[in-house]
Amino acid sequence: MRSRRAAPGGQGIATAVMVVPATALYVLMLAVPVGLAVYLSLTDWDGFSASPAFVGTANYADLLGDAGLQRAATVTLLVAGVGTAGLNVLGLGFALLLNRPSRLNSFFRMVMFYPHVLSALVVGFLWSAILGTTGAVNSLVTSRGGEVLPFLSDPDWALATMIAVVVWAAFGVNVVLYLAGLQAVPHSLIEAARIDGATRWQVFRHVTLPALGPSVTINVVLSLVTLLKTYDLVVSLTAGGPAGQTQTVAYLILWNSFHDGRLGFGSAQAVVLMLVTAVLALAVTRLRRRAETAVYS
Repeated sequence: MRSRRAAPGGQGIATAVMVVPATALYVLMLAVPVGLAVYLSLTDWDGFSASPAFVGTANYADLLGDAGLQRAATVTLLVAGVGTAGLNVLGLGFALLLNRPSRLNSFFRMVMFYPHVLSALVVGFLWSAILGTTGAVNSLVTSRGGEVLPFLSDPDWALATMIAVVVWAAFGVNVVLYLAGLQAVPHSLIEAARIDGATRWQVFRHVTLPALGPSVTINVVLSLVTLLKTYDLVVSLTAGGPAGQTQTVAYLILWNSFHDGRLGFGSAQAVVLMLVTAVLALAVTRLRRRAETAVYS
């Protein structure tokens, strides 16, 4: 019986039909905005003029001496680094606690994921009302004769508070992702380790954690990329204060672009942030893949 094979021309048309929609969406949703941002970063556009002047790489040269950007970059890296560590430690810890199926664990999973459902703006205003100078916590402290705690009025306290709120608002996603990873760990391996006399810590260290390698990679990269773009919670919690000490790069981009009317300069900042985010994400992914390969080799 002769098998029927599609003609090369017909196969090529079918492939093109399947690829074209995805390619069109990619160009429309990613390539066009990125290309427009790169173009604007080479101009002095203020957001209103019809014909912005071409300034070459002047905006990028200005970035090097911008003290505000350097401070914002430091804040952003602190938020991303400490926040990523906090999200993954808390996410994995609570996932281990809630791994067994029960109604109570299902309830706590829902409770922990709930902050992520709320808008970051709402979360910021909520915690601002709780931790502000006249907020609920300080009202309670001062009513007992204590001094006002500068959660949001002292630069160091405000940065620590912002990181804590960021972690509180987002770690529910990490719990869910780690729970999915724990469900995929072969139960036979855990039982074999227990039969061989391994303690609970040894089972976790030598069986569960290596098997969670792909989940760790996904959680770390997603957390890092998300936190490098922290903006809306800064707006509602600290508004970048006090004295601009909690401004992130994303916050500064919007401030320079729309408050100061420097969309060309803001676009240059956005392009640099995009490149830094891509490089860090790729670097972390490669490091994690090497670690996973070393475990299984």
